[in-house]
Formats: sequence, C-alpha cells, structure tokens
Amino acid sequence: MSQTYRLASGGRIDRSKVLNFTFNGKTYQGYAGDSLAAALLANGVDIVGRSFKYSRPRGIIAAGTEEPNAILQIGSSEATQIPNVRATQQALYSGLVATSTNGWPNVNNDVMGILGKVGGSMMPPGFYYKTFMYPKSFWMTYEKYIRKAAGLGRAPLQNDPDSYDYMNQHCDVLIVGAGPAGLAAALAAARSGARVILADEQEEFGGSLLDTRETLDGKPAVEWVSGVIKELEGLPEVTLLPRATVNGYHDHNFLTIHERLTDHLGDRAPLGQVRHRVHRVRAKRVVLATGAHERPLVYGNNDVPGNMLAGAVSTYVRRYGVAPGRKLVLSTNNDHAYRTALDWHDAGLQVVAIADARHNPRGSLVEEARAKGIRILTSSAVIEAKGSKLVTGARVAAIDVQAHKVTSPGETLECDLIATSGGYSPVVHLASHLGGRPVWREDILGFVPGNAPQKRECVGGINGVYPLGDAIADGFEGGVRAATEAGFKATVGTLPKTVSRKEDATLALFQVPHDKGTARAPKQFVDQQNDVTAAAIELATREGFESVEHVKRYTALGFGTDQGKLGNINGLAIAARSMGITIPEMGTTMFRPNYTPVTFGAVAGRHCGHLFEPVRFTALHAWHVKNGAEFEDVGQWKRPWYFPKAGEDIHAAVARECKAVRDSVGFLDASTLGKIDIQGPDSREFLNRVYTNAWTKLDVGKARYGLMCKEDGMVFDDGVTACVGDNHFIMTTTTGGAARVLQWLELYHQTEWPDLKVYFTSVTDHWATMT
Repeated sequence: MSQTYRLASGGRIDRSKVLNFTFNGKTYQGYAGDSLAAALLANGVDIVGRSFKYSRPRGIIAAGTEEPNAILQIGSSEATQIPNVRATQQALYSGLVATSTNGWPNVNNDVMGILGKVGGSMMPPGFYYKTFMYPKSFWMTYEKYIRKAAGLGRAPLQNDPDSYDYMNQHCDVLIVGAGPAGLAAALAAARSGARVILADEQEEFGGSLLDTRETLDGKPAVEWVSGVIKELEGLPEVTLLPRATVNGYHDHNFLTIHERLTDHLGDRAPLGQVRHRVHRVRAKRVVLATGAHERPLVYGNNDVPGNMLAGAVSTYVRRYGVAPGRKLVLSTNNDHAYRTALDWHDAGLQVVAIADARHNPRGSLVEEARAKGIRILTSSAVIEAKGSKLVTGARVAAIDVQAHKVTSPGETLECDLIATSGGYSPVVHLASHLGGRPVWREDILGFVPGNAPQKRECVGGINGVYPLGDAIADGFEGGVRAATEAGFKATVGTLPKTVSRKEDATLALFQVPHDKGTARAPKQFVDQQNDVTAAAIELATREGFESVEHVKRYTALGFGTDQGKLGNINGLAIAARSMGITIPEMGTTMFRPNYTPVTFGAVAGRHCGHLFEPVRFTALHAWHVKNGAEFEDVGQWKRPWYFPKAGEDIHAAVARECKAVRDSVGFLDASTLGKIDIQGPDSREFLNRVYTNAWTKLDVGKARYGLMCKEDGMVFDDGVTACVGDNHFIMTTTTGGAARVLQWLELYHQTEWPDLKVYFTSVTDHWATMT
C-alpha cells in the first residue's frame, strides 16, 4: 500500500531506504528513521487497537512515551514476541511484524465493541465489585473472561533467543533527558571535567528541538543539537545513552536505566550483541531535565481515531514528514499550540479553524496565524468530535469557562483531524519516586517537583520553564551547579540566541463543557488507556471517594503503563471541581517505578540458565575430576558422589568404597559445608544462646557438635564448631544452610542481643575441610 499520508518532502527520515513491515497481517511501507506510529499514520491506518474496558476503536494520539492507545504486540515468531510496545517508541525496521493486542475477529470490527455503546450505564466505576460478587462459585469463571476481555498483550510461550545484561556504573553527574535543557546541562557539566552520563528515551538526542520551528543563533535548532552532541562525544568522561529510559530513582542517588540496544535493528539482536541492558548508576548529583507532556482537552468523543495532541501533529509533520489527515481543526487554551496550525499550513494542508477558549489572545504566534488568514474562533472550543471509527467533523461552540457551560449552539466543521492542547504538565514522575510531594503552580497550571532528600537539580520543562531560551539557560545553570557540588570547577559558556516571542497566559481549562450534563453528554475521556471518563470521576466523588488516591483506585485513573502521563491533571481537576475544592487541596497521586515498562529479560540480565545459580567448586575439585568422580549438586556446590572404576555402576562403586573404608580408611571432601568465623569477647555467650548445648568451657583446639533450634523448638541446623582461640570459633553448618544460618545469627545479634560484642564473617570459600 502506498504511503498516502506521507508529505512530499520534509522530516528527518531517509526516503532512499524503504522498509517493509506488517501490521495485523497487512504489508505496508515506511522509511528509515520512522517510528512505527509514524509509518502507520503515513499509510492511513486509523484504528490501532480497542480500548481496555469498552472496546472502543482507538487511534494514535501522541508521538512519545505518553501514548495511551498504540500499544502493540511485536515479533515475527513465537520466541521473539514482546507485548505492550508503544508504537510511538518503536523504531521501524525491515520485516517488523506488529499486531493489535485486542479486537475480535479483528481490530476494525470487534464484537466486544457493543460495550462501547452501552458501557456507560452497564459498567460504571466499581461495577466489577458490585456485579460479580455472587454466586461465589462463579468467581473463577468471571475472572477468566474479564481478563480475556481486557486484552493488553501476551507473553511468549518459547524461550527468548536473545541475551540481556546489566552494568553497575558510577558518575559525578547523571542527566535525565536530552532536550534543550538536558543538552545544556550536559554541556556545562562535561566541560568541567566531571564524569557525565546523559540518558534519553528517544532514538536520538534533541527532544523538542527535533521538530521545533524555533532557531538558535539564527540557524535551525537541530544544528545546535548536532554541535553539542559532537562536543560531548569528544569528551572522554562523557557517556551518551540514547534509547535509554531512566525508569527508577531510588535512595542515595541510585537510578536504573533501561537501554534498548538493538530494538531498532530487528526482533532479534545481531549475533554477539545483547538486546537490552540495565544500567545501575550511583551518581553524586542528578539533573532531571525530563520536560513536560502536553495535556489534551477533555470533550465529547475525544477518543475517536483522528483526535490527537497538537504537539504530536507537529512532530509527525516536521520530524517524520507525515500528515495524519487532510483537514485540521485545532482547539486550544494557549499560544504554543498555534505552531501546530502554522506547521500544518506551511505543509500546504488545510486548517479549517482554530478554536481558542481565551477571550482575546494576542501572542506572536496568534498574530502570525491571523496574518496567514487562518480562521480563529475565540472564547470557543471543540465540545464534541463527530464520527465513530474516524473523525468526520468537530462541533465547535462558544463556552463560558468560569460557569462551565456552553453559551452558543455552535457549528459543526468538516474535518478528519482534531488537534488539542490544554497546556503542559511537567514530568515529575522520577522526582516523586522517593516520596517528594509535587507542588502546584497556578502560573503554569501544573505540578512541579517539591523538596526531596536527593542531591538533584531540576531544570527546564520539569520546572515549568517553557520558553526555549529560558529552558536552555536554566539547563546550563543546573549543569554548573551539579558539577560544582560534585567537586568540579565549572566553566562559563556562551548560550545560543533565541527569538523572543510574546505569549499570553494559558487559560485554566481541564474539561470542556457540553450542552448536556457530564453524565448525559457523549463520553469525555480523561484516561484513554483505562477508559476513565469525566462522568466516572464525578460519580466516584458522589459515592464518597474524595481522596485523590481513592479516586484513582476506584476509577483506575493513571493505572497501568500510563502512570497518569496525559490524564492525571485533568482527572484531579475534574474531581476537585466536583467537590468544590481547589486543585492544590485535591493534590496529586504519587508515582512509582517503573516510568515505562521494562522487559523481564532486562531485569534478569545474565542471571539465567547456568548463571542464575552459579556453580561452586571445592579446592580439591580438579583432583576429583582427574580421579573420575561423579558429582552431586548440593546447594550450589559440586560435591564428589562416588568414584566408579571401569565397568562399575553406582551400586558396585559404592559397595567397593564402603568396604575400603571399613578395611582401612576413607577421606571425605567436606569443604562444601558452611563455615562462619565467630570472634569477639562474647563469642562463647552467644554460642550458648543459639545452640542447645553449652560452650563456655570448650578448650582451645577442641571441637563440639552443636544443635540449633528456632523459636518453635524445631531443629534449624546442626554442625561441628571448633575453638581456635579464646574468643575465636569456626562454626560449621550444613551445605545448603550456610547463608540461612549466617542471616539467623545476624538477626538475633542486631535485634535481640545487640549488647554482645561478637562478629560474624562467612569463610565457607576460605577453608578446605577433610574428614
């Protein structure tokens, strides 16, 4: 199929490299540099999946990690299946095979879609708690079909053919995010000589600069990006990690990074390469430059394919050379979204109208749109999308935001794409992983990171600093502070010049009113991944769920892999309005690792197969092998079992060895037994307490058998303990119980008898034992 929605020029793609791929059994074409989402849009694929709860048709909304709908199954064979991959984060490669995770008999005609038409009344929040209680004997049947209906991917049934690994790293400064602020921070820190790691989840560094209209020093912004990357690559103490998502921020500046090394090359890693790697990083200082996610507007039927984020539309147009439609209607409450209409217009496409909820916007981009003859409807918004499987029109009407009502009959504009922008939400997820409460800022209508125990800096969009020049300056200053606090002398640098633009304030609009009440209006989706509507949130508050965390759990707002990236602020704002309180009083939910899903292979790393449980050998192992020993596995050890001679089976060999021992002598390599070195002036008293027999009078050079019981009186372990000095003992444990006994001794010393002066050291590997 031809790429009917591919623009004739533009984008950061290589049009000379055509890549064939398959989606739901059909073959399509894209270009090198495409994301899977961009290639699907270029081929006019509207429906990529069905919604979690109502099985409504869903299309691509976003262009990055915030995408809630385009979550696909990737893999050309059973062994290479990967569930729940965001099409917006999957680079296109030749031979890629992708399928939707739900929809029967297919995603375009789903039998379960009937639920989408009646689901509002049949499946309100908490319906599963209320509906599937009785009879109790049917619960396992209920659960089976509920889980099957939910969709969301399947795990492979065959062994993964790929290898994964992990690395432990230390650095002076770890920078999370390589957008304008992150690159500036990296530049400032790296020039000081600090050891710097820069990680970003996208295929290439640059963030918003990869598709911006802005210039730096009068040149396209991507030229500045290239220059910064070239300088960073030339510095020996800098590690650059593209395709690397920082997923968790833990105590003592310990962060985990999930790097996708070969996902862009094929569904199997090339020979000799690993597929994913987890970096476990200890950093002296951390700079969070995670940016902000654009918020969608909440209005009727806002989930129909063809409803997209304004910024995502610009990304597809400018970065990928793709137009996700022909006729655009833009609905916004801020100046920045106007660039989408300008990008669309400059690409030779039709902007039907811009609906701006503000009364009299006069910013620089607004005036530029007016100068180009684009129709602007002020004090207005898209209140409802028309169409079932694809947007066919947008109903636009005048609204009163303060009174939350529609003030005119409005009109229906013919279009096949509705782009919306409700402002920006700083990406505070990582900053919240250790419990730091985000703080509401009315001037940016978003939460920013609050105080936290970590030694970190927050720069750029996460701080609510959005103008390009200000973001770069904030990032550079943050990089200087981080390097200085890590013990390095930062250098002064020259920042690129940007074009200053006048911008009017963003209007607080979290739910667009409809001329029908929320419960009767067409569904207004807040969280599209979990099918949470504005009506569901209002119902939850009416039923007494007033805490933001209770609202989240009752409605599933922000659950799953979405983590509230798009819907969190809108959802809590709707709950706050429903209860008559402010957003700061409502508060926000907390976030936890992982920021995005991590494959089990990457979590396990090399710890699989023989490496999952390392094999341990005694000091005499080579002698045993030379003399023909057969081994038994005892714990992790290889212990000699018997020594067969030619023609002997196990029974004959054991009989011969038993007779030899009775007639003369036998030796046993008992080195596998656990050995714990116990020292300290209270060693004897401690042994008296953990063993059932006495140890006070055991002479130096002698040994005694000891029996150890737990609190319930049952035997826990036994072994011989030798006195090698007045206050020095070597305790022997069973082979499999060595670690367990050491843990037991430490537990009782630290919690029950901390006054005893005694110390324990595992010396199992240090001593050979012959009996």
